[in-house]
Amino acid sequence: MSNQKQLRVVFMGTPDFSVPTLEALIKAGHSIVGVYCQPDKQKGRGKQVQMPPVKVAALEHNLPVYQPVTLRDEQVQAELEALKPDVIVVIAYGKILPPWLIRLPQYGCINVHASILPNYRGAAPIHYAILNGDTKTGVTIMHMDDGLDTGDIIDIVEADILPGETTGQLFERMAVLGGETIVPVLTRWVNGEIVATPQDDTMATHTAKITKEMGQIIWSKPAQEIVNLIRGLNPAPGCYTYLDGKRLKIWSGEVVPSDTTHCLIDIRGKHVPIAISATTVPGTIVSKIDGLGVFCGDGNIILLTEVQPENKKRISATDFINGHQIKEGIVFGDSN
Repeated sequence: MSNQKQLRVVFMGTPDFSVPTLEALIKAGHSIVGVYCQPDKQKGRGKQVQMPPVKVAALEHNLPVYQPVTLRDEQVQAELEALKPDVIVVIAYGKILPPWLIRLPQYGCINVHASILPNYRGAAPIHYAILNGDTKTGVTIMHMDDGLDTGDIIDIVEADILPGETTGQLFERMAVLGGETIVPVLTRWVNGEIVATPQDDTMATHTAKITKEMGQIIWSKPAQEIVNLIRGLNPAPGCYTYLDGKRLKIWSGEVVPSDTTHCLIDIRGKHVPIAISATTVPGTIVSKIDGLGVFCGDGNIILLTEVQPENKKRISATDFINGHQIKEGIVFGDSN
């Protein structure tokens, strides 16, 4: 077991995802000399000012909190230099670190990133792992350099992506994994027991920003791709389609085994007839048993199980069918 050296740590993070790592560093007995997070923001219809989750956690532990609008400021630089950190731990902070800051601490800036680098660099690695139907992900501890997620790899801890798991569910598990990983890896790092490994830039993939527009379901696509989209954009920004010109959010769905030759699908062991023919177009509702069975572009069927009508609460697809006179043959479309 490595001897743990107490470190002067500056922590940089903002959302819920960062909190378990901060809590782990506190519990390990390190001296958290400053916690940096994004400024408070107005949220919701009431425009109430809310503190970032990291700030809430830091104040609970009576830690000093800093929320600069920019790190590229002489006063901010002087402030950070005065803190004399041995190491800076960064996880989902939301700002690019300037070169002077990356070179400030003796043991560098250590980033906790939620993918197996160099795969999924950028701001949305968990979303894209789900969107692409991956079965494995992990947490990479990286020694930061001037690039975006290009630093040398200190350690990687892999984890399986569970069948049907959503981005929200995977976020929670990866946040916990980050907290479990940081302390032992940091101890070995400062003790010189780890030699960081350069990334293979030729293998790198980058994640684009997730937008609301990505959530519109295109039913002509393969069923599994659509299900991955539903999982990947849950809980935010969410997937949607249109029914009679009104937006219908889709919260969960699954590909069901289908025999389109004999017009049957298998729903949890039950052989269910589907209303399908040679003229059936993608987006057509072909079954109403245990949910909405929707025909997709590859000929497979998605069973939608939870939906949300416009300006209403989330409900089961079965309740939606019962309350909205949904018939087989109705086609989901666009807003026109």
